[in-house]
Amino acid sequence: MGILYEDVVIIKEAEKAGDPTVITVNCPDKTGLGCDLCRIILLFGLSISRGDVSTDGKWCYVVFWVVGKPTTRWSLLKKRLLEVCPSCNSASGIYYYRAEFQQPKPPDVFLLKFWCYYDSKGLLHDVTEVLCELELTIKRVKVSTAPDGRVMDLFFVTDTREQLHTKGGQEHTIGYLKAVLGDALISCEIELAGPEVTACSQGVSFLPSAITEDMFSLELPSEHRSGSLAFNSVTVDNSLSPVHTLLQILCQDHKGLIYDIMRTLKDYNIQISYGRFSANPNGNCELDLFIVQADGKKIIDPNKQNALCSRVRMELLRPLRVAVMSRGPDTELLVANPVELSGRGRPLVFYDITLALKILNIRIFSVEIGRHMIRDREWEVYRILLDEGDGFSVPWKKIEEGVRKKLMGWE
Repeated sequence: MGILYEDVVIIKEAEKAGDPTVITVNCPDKTGLGCDLCRIILLFGLSISRGDVSTDGKWCYVVFWVVGKPTTRWSLLKKRLLEVCPSCNSASGIYYYRAEFQQPKPPDVFLLKFWCYYDSKGLLHDVTEVLCELELTIKRVKVSTAPDGRVMDLFFVTDTREQLHTKGGQEHTIGYLKAVLGDALISCEIELAGPEVTACSQGVSFLPSAITEDMFSLELPSEHRSGSLAFNSVTVDNSLSPVHTLLQILCQDHKGLIYDIMRTLKDYNIQISYGRFSANPNGNCELDLFIVQADGKKIIDPNKQNALCSRVRMELLRPLRVAVMSRGPDTELLVANPVELSGRGRPLVFYDITLALKILNIRIFSVEIGRHMIRDREWEVYRILLDEGDGFSVPWKKIEEGVRKKLMGWE
């Protein structure tokens, strides 16, 4: 089976404001392809309002209706979507499915080290926004404030464009930061991070047990275990198809919802043979997914069914964990999200956190980002110490709600 390379991903932009843009993907199939596509769509700040997925196990056809910013770089989005589609071989302009799998080389990690004057709230978000624009993926951050008020930022990033190893790429990045930050930027250096430098970026090696017990629980709160909530119903049905299990979901919509569901199915090594989902103006989302296990069979075992439904409900209810608490005499904001088994973290989490704090007019004193294995699951944890100077008086509940709403897209 073949298809022209230019037709693997087709993006039909909205003709007028308010209409969705239609993204069509027609390529060889692989388990987790839907997750990879949804992750990139989320990374570009778009939300999926509707979708159709179908596959015969070898070739798939996916259509997403997306809405988002008018400044979206559609040609770049197409390029990034093409990169996660299974590889193809060329023959007379036709690209065919290549069955062999090649493990990609881990990307180089670069250290961006710069000093800033601490003279404005939201400075860290401005830096984060620049890095996102430049397609620099933030792996770790270390922010500390000197006694004289200056701030040292250490960003450990990977470069999607693969340009930071060149002098021109580094100069472009530094010039972009200077243009945005202006006089607030004192100095900036970029270097390839060696193993010893990366090891020093890990941050704290432990989390207090009081945090891990509640914040990282994989059990649903008792009031949600039945799955009977009007906006959080997850059920399976084996009666409608002789070869597929139907997974039906009715839930409240949130930013990255389809990604969260696809991520969960990918981690369980479950493939979607056919699926349809849509969000309505009332903020509800409905999904009908016909799925099979890795062996191509439907899910018969009741224990497997219950485990899958419970995990999906948890991801719908708590895709991210947010808490505000005391850290000694200081106030700390904690945000955590599960890491895919492939090692990828959730896109734009730090961007949304810093934006929420900027809106709340709260300064950041220090930041630690690290990964922790908790209950046999890897988490990406953001520990942000808030600056309580200058009459800091924002209630904890307001901080927690503001950050959670920004992360969930519930502004």
